Amino acid sequence: MISGPRTYDVSRAARQPLVEFMVAALKQQGCRILYRSDTALAPFIITFETLGGERFGIVAYAFLATRTPTKNRPTDERSFQVKYGSKHGYRHRNSHDIWQDPLGLFTTLFVGISLEENFFVSADAEMHNPTKFFIRIEFKDEHADQVLGRGWHAWERDRRDGDEPVEVLVGARAEHFLDLIRFERAAKGLDQGNRQLLAERPAIFAGAPPASSMTFASTPAALHPLIKEFELTTDEVLDLIAGARRLKMAVRGWVAEEHLRETLAKTPGITRCERLDVEGGPDLRVCFRGGPPLTVECKNVLRAKDKNGHARVDFQRTRASKADPCSRYYYPADFDVVAACLHAVTERWEFRYALPRSLAPHAKCVGRLASNVVIGDLWNANPGEIFEAAYASV
Repeated sequence: MISGPRTYDVSRAARQPLVEFMVAALKQQGCRILYRSDTALAPFIITFETLGGERFGIVAYAFLATRTPTKNRPTDERSFQVKYGSKHGYRHRNSHDIWQDPLGLFTTLFVGISLEENFFVSADAEMHNPTKFFIRIEFKDEHADQVLGRGWHAWERDRRDGDEPVEVLVGARAEHFLDLIRFERAAKGLDQGNRQLLAERPAIFAGAPPASSMTFASTPAALHPLIKEFELTTDEVLDLIAGARRLKMAVRGWVAEEHLRETLAKTPGITRCERLDVEGGPDLRVCFRGGPPLTVECKNVLRAKDKNGHARVDFQRTRASKADPCSRYYYPADFDVVAACLHAVTERWEFRYALPRSLAPHAKCVGRLASNVVIGDLWNANPGEIFEAAYASV
């Protein structure tokens, strides 16, 4: 049996304007509201039907976005405070799961809403799962200006601590609230570089899937086993993936690794190249010129470059063990080679390679690698040279 989200008692008077904002934004897009939950309980549940007949459900962790002057904080800063209930109620365990629908029927939003200026800012719900309450998610006046001026804008959140994971926020005016729901449905589970790339390509998540005009007719011997099993044409399977956005994003997570495997398999000297499907482990294993196996970790770069025009990698795990915050960061021995996929920047499936031991050490966590990695002179476009160096370092 699937359980719903944990609920919190909240002030109806304080929270109702947030729900009214979301409902009004959907109605503005021609949606018919089917259900809205009691505004005295958070998170807020809304189901609706679009003009095209699509049915959606959202579970919204919604908060008020304001400019609240805070001591020792920048004067151009805005924020929304993530909180439900009282601090006293969480004094023993301030850790709150952000509910995600295992069936994929409801989309979870983690959003701050500016009622005065009629826009919202959306954070990655999975990145904040679990979350603490009475924390703030900040953004700047310049970001609000971009949202209001352009209607839709994505950016990297400024981080108080340089070791915090990079987070991409998406903001838009109220008339794009339905687009946000489609976006967050499609972006669930994406790394932050691809989250920003997707946010900059609304036609990908807002457009209707193409209809296939083909029928199931092909020579059985030429069919992939899945084509036979599904009794669909190749085009119909691809249309299915294109139309099911969660499926498309799940497939996309494997695409960079598959392009890397294909690239390495064509590298002179590679005698073996295989994908590894081990939770938390390296992504590929290769053998080069008869040597022992080498493991390769594939990392996607962030969308935004540094001030010198270099691509960047947020080189850390999304979550750390509560008992050991340093577990977020990698050891140099976790894999033999790191491959950075540049697609989020160049929109081409190309890679740069480096040895983990050549990367900077973490300033606080002894023996671990720093999380802020720039794809600069240490990185090589020729994997063979890096594999040679990896053998030489053994």
